[in-house]
Amino acid sequence: MDAAIAELQRGFLEPAQIESSRMIMGLDRQLLLDGTYFVVEADGRIAGCGGWSRRATLYGGDHTPGRDAALLDPATEAARVRAMYTHPAFARRGVGRLILDLCEAAARAEGFRRVELMATLSGRALYSQCGYEDIETIEDARGGAPVPLVRMGKVLA
Repeated sequence: MDAAIAELQRGFLEPAQIESSRMIMGLDRQLLLDGTYFVVEADGRIAGCGGWSRRATLYGGDHTPGRDAALLDPATEAARVRAMYTHPAFARRGVGRLILDLCEAAARAEGFRRVELMATLSGRALYSQCGYEDIETIEDARGGAPVPLVRMGKVLA
């Protein structure tokens, strides 16, 4: 996660924004407890990780203020794709797409009809290619410098 935050956001964010993004990114251990987090290994290394959630929090790690563990209603609310990271050595090799497919299939199996996520600027292209559409653009400055983010959503077939 640290390598992905530090390296894959270069070219999209200034150094102060990358540092600030550490406050709003990271692992939410609730995903582990819920059994909704995936890890992809390649060549004996962790290539990427990510998960989905049936809970209200849209993004952020254990340390991020404002989290909400309330359960979502699959009939009326969108599942969340959360904490998606690809190690820079495995970027653009299908790792993120594989994790996204696993998340969508699992959410669909639990009755969710839509899925949403909060995309970084570096991840936005992948999500767009996978059928996600922009909902809103925000800036999160909880870590200091404002970090641009894009809330995106997709209807699950």
